[in-house]
Parts: sequence; structure tokens; C-alpha cells
Amino acid sequence: MPDAAVYLTDRIEHWAAATPDEPAVTYGERTWTWSQLADRVGRVSAGLVAAGVGDGDRVAFLDKNHPACVEVTLGASAIGAAHAIINWRLAGDELDYTINDSGARILFVGVELMPAIELIRERLTSIERIIAVTPDGGPDDEYEGWLGEHDPIARLDDVDPDDVCLVMYSSGTTGRPKGVMLTHRNLMAHTRNAHEGWGFDTGDKCLVAMPLFHVGGTSYIMFGLHDGVHCIMTREPEPKALAAAIMAGANHAFLVPAVAAGILAAGEDAIALFSRLRLFTYGASPMPPPVLRAAQAAWPDTKFLQVYGMTEMAGVITHLLPEAHDDPSHQERLLSAGTLLPGAELRVVNPATLRDVAAGESGELWFRSEQCMRGFLNRPDATAEVIVEDGWLRSGDIGRVDDGGFVYVEDRLKDMIITGGENVYSPEVERVLAEHPAVAELAVIGVPDDKWGETVKAVVALVPDATVAPDELIAFCRERLAHYKSPSSVDIVDELPRNPTGKILKRELRKAYPAPWA
Repeated sequence: MPDAAVYLTDRIEHWAAATPDEPAVTYGERTWTWSQLADRVGRVSAGLVAAGVGDGDRVAFLDKNHPACVEVTLGASAIGAAHAIINWRLAGDELDYTINDSGARILFVGVELMPAIELIRERLTSIERIIAVTPDGGPDDEYEGWLGEHDPIARLDDVDPDDVCLVMYSSGTTGRPKGVMLTHRNLMAHTRNAHEGWGFDTGDKCLVAMPLFHVGGTSYIMFGLHDGVHCIMTREPEPKALAAAIMAGANHAFLVPAVAAGILAAGEDAIALFSRLRLFTYGASPMPPPVLRAAQAAWPDTKFLQVYGMTEMAGVITHLLPEAHDDPSHQERLLSAGTLLPGAELRVVNPATLRDVAAGESGELWFRSEQCMRGFLNRPDATAEVIVEDGWLRSGDIGRVDDGGFVYVEDRLKDMIITGGENVYSPEVERVLAEHPAVAELAVIGVPDDKWGETVKAVVALVPDATVAPDELIAFCRERLAHYKSPSSVDIVDELPRNPTGKILKRELRKAYPAPWA
């Protein structure tokens, strides 16, 4: 592994000097060398400075995957500013709430998403300028024109490793997204600590397909940028784009398990093409055992690496390395999240007593690492609830550790559903569905799914004499929430199970929908 960086732009500058004419990033028909990438990052820095953006300020980006998003992250970081990457799947008031919460002064928007911004423009109180970005560049691309107006500048001397440089939004149990503030130190520690297992060799190419508004996209590309690896970026992780990237030589990929399931179901040609991958990293949700077994059988020459983490830890905090996947004596560990990263510490804590549990028992997973976020933007109270005494971060996940140090994530304290790698918090969905006039009470849970890991299910009891079809309730949610957050199925019942105090027992509901592989 090359020497670790201190600042986000350090390795870009290194490779621009060491291998200036080698390809750094390919996107569609365009490729930028390391010297070109460094030049563009410097121009972003200069453009932001010219606009009055400085230390502690924020800018935002709203688009599907685009190298410009990475350039803005790097360019803003080099002047002490932070980049808030907005989830392009957000809808309605979710979108303007998040942009306003970020406090961004400049908003970069993909032309495909500009109509959504035009509808809420007057409500974006902090935005001073909007710059449009097109997928293919060209003379009419406003972003390209903006870059051309400025000469590149180097990182400013007063930038500190503990400056916040990235804000990633993670939905909260209150139904409103929270901005996770990550520093140079957090992100560089993540790149260093999670490096084991990636195994880049000369000539390897890195497939960047997961959304950049997730750490699975932005933190992942940092590995390639750090190691000087040619990164091939797709706009979305859709089959045609993934296939084109692999045909162009991409042989390292990070994808969610749902993508693996889709490939395996797509037929012999797709399976053969993806056999070219040397490393298939998966995360954001567990891979259903039948899918993992089928993938290992279909691609015997491909190494598999599972990662478990969270935005608050800048990405990965445990990993199940390739050798653990290939260990026939411990196949049960394929159900684990692997072992703790170097530089990280773990406690398993009784959430009621806040005392460590006995070895092998289950409790809330607490982590401590240099990777731990600065906190939640604008939310000191929420930060204090998650980052507790001595810098321990409460994950909200229930798990245990076996005698080999393998971590098993068993349940969640938070009502979070992970569907296809996307986090969905059930209170957010419940808040919307409860507004339907036919709904008396409801509970939203995640149910196992072979393809997506989990899907969103609503269990609903209706008001007396009301009638409504499940499809109508699903459509009601889709009008008000991002599609992936809306229930994919609705069960209508006479009443919901409750404990003696009247609380709905979601655990009992989940028992009715066991995993088919359990």
C-alpha cells in the first residue's frame, strides 16, 4: 500500500507528478489522466474561492454518478470547505429540506434533475448560485465553462486534517435526514484501515458504480485514487453500464447483493462476463446465503470480500476477507460481518445497563476509531446520543462476537430497513402512510428477500367500515416518498400485536416473514 495521505488531495497530487499521462478516471466516452484530474480539482478550488466560498462553508451536488461530484469533493476540501452530496432519489420536501439543512452556498445540479430543483428554487434559502452539469460535457456544459474560467490553485495552507470536508446524509428515526460530518482525518483513516483485501495489482481497474451520495460510492473511489488505479465510473449500477465497464477492463467492483442476484438470474452470457472480476466486494446489506453460494459457484476464480459499516464511520468498520470466504472449516462465518478493521476498537454493550456483556453474548455494537465522524450537522443533541463518553460510537446494531473475533450483526435497535443497499427508516414511511384516511394503525418492517436482502412491508389495520386495496396504499406512499422507501407489499390485518403497555410488537410481525434460507 502506498504511503497514507493526510488530505484528500494528497494522492491526486502524487499521481499527477508520478504518472501524469496515465488514465485516472473514465466516464462514458471521456477519460481524464492524473494530471488532467489534478488540474480540474485545482480549478474547482479556484472557482469556489472566487465565489467567496471559504473555510467552514459548504457546497452541494445533486446528480447521478458523475466525476464532477468527486472533483467538487476534492476541490472544496482543498480550501477548507465541505461538500454535501445530496441523494438524487429524494422527492418533494425531502429534497429542499436536505439542501437547506446543508447550508450550501453553491449547488451543482445534473440537467436531468434540474426540473426538480426549479420546482423548489424559491425555497432554497442558502443557495447563491446553481451550476448545471451534463453527463457528456461539451461546449454547452455550464460546469465545464465554469472550470475554464479559473486557473488551478493548490491546497490552501490553513486547511487542517480535522476540517470537515464531506457531508453525507443518512436518514434518521425521526424521518428527517441527518448530515454526517466527515473530516480529512476520518476519510484517510478509512482508506488506510480498510485497505486490506482489495489487492490491486498493476493494470487493475476499479469499477465505481454505487451512488456517490453513499460512502459505498465516495469512500470506495478513494481506494482507487489513493493507489493510482484507473477508475471506471458508471452513471448508475444498471446492467448495461456494468457490462460495458467490465468489457473495458474493470476487474474490481463494490456492489450490493441485489446486483449479484440480478446477474445470476440474467443468464449464461452475463454470468460469463462477470467472471472477469478478480474481486467482488459486497456490502450495504448481507448477501442472502443462497445468492452467495451461487455466486461462488458461478465465479470460482473471483475473490469475495464483504464489508459492514456505516456513514458515521466513513464507511467500512468490519470486513469478511477473501480467505474467510474460502475457509471450508468455518462456513458459518459466511453469515458474519467479518472481523474488526485495524485501528478500530469494539465493545458489545447491554443497551439497558450500558455495561459490556459477557464474551459471546449479544448486545449493542459500539465502535471507536479515527474514522468516527465529527458529528451530525446542526444536531449537537443527536450527536451526543450517538457519540458517547471517550469517543465510542453507538451503532444501533445488536450483535455478538465469536471466539475468533468474527462479528455477527443480528438485529437493529433502530427501525432501519436495508433494501438493495438503501437505508429506509420505518418511522419515516409510517408517518406518510398514517395520513391515508383508511388507515387506523400500522407498522412498517423489513422482510427478507432473495434479491434485495430486505424489502419494505407495511402491516395495516383499517378504520371501521373502510376498504382500500394494498396497491392503493403503495401508490399513496410513492407519491410522497422516494420509490425505494415505499412499501413493496401491504398486508391488511384486523389488529396488530401489542405488548401489555400497548406498544406494537414488530418482532412478532417479523416472525411471520422468516428468511427462506433460515
